[in-house]
Amino acid sequence: MAIDDVFAVIAEGTRRDILGSLRGGDKAVGELVEELEVSQPTVSKHLKVLREAGLVSMRAQGQKRYYSLQTRPLQDVAEWIIAFGIDVLPAAEPVAPAVAAAVVAPQEPGHAVSGRSLEVPVPANLSRSLGQAANKATTKAADLFAHLPKLPRRRRG
Repeated sequence: MAIDDVFAVIAEGTRRDILGSLRGGDKAVGELVEELEVSQPTVSKHLKVLREAGLVSMRAQGQKRYYSLQTRPLQDVAEWIIAFGIDVLPAAEPVAPAVAAAVVAPQEPGHAVSGRSLEVPVPANLSRSLGQAANKATTKAADLFAHLPKLPRRRRG
């Protein structure tokens, strides 16, 4: 899905609220209805849009449908924002430039960028830190989008 499409999907406040709620883990539709204090048809409509955008996934368990946050589209948006020099990682947690480059623009092993290889020996304990940094970047991006003002809908036609 294109970044423009993700922006269009997260432009709606209720969808941002759903994404924010799912940051805490999988939730059933009923839980989202109760937490967000909106009708079940409204939550279902927005979940369908989020699912089509790849921002959530659904699994059935008996009669219930559980939804999970899928962060890849938000990571794509965060990478786009980072390209403008906006840091989405907390300032208190500096990241080495080589690590930031690997998190922002992962490359195939040995892939050269500007004539330099991105193969950097990574200590075993650093891979966990990289995963945590990536999760924090995604969380920060979700927080950023959760606090965007509601935008008027554009009529297509």
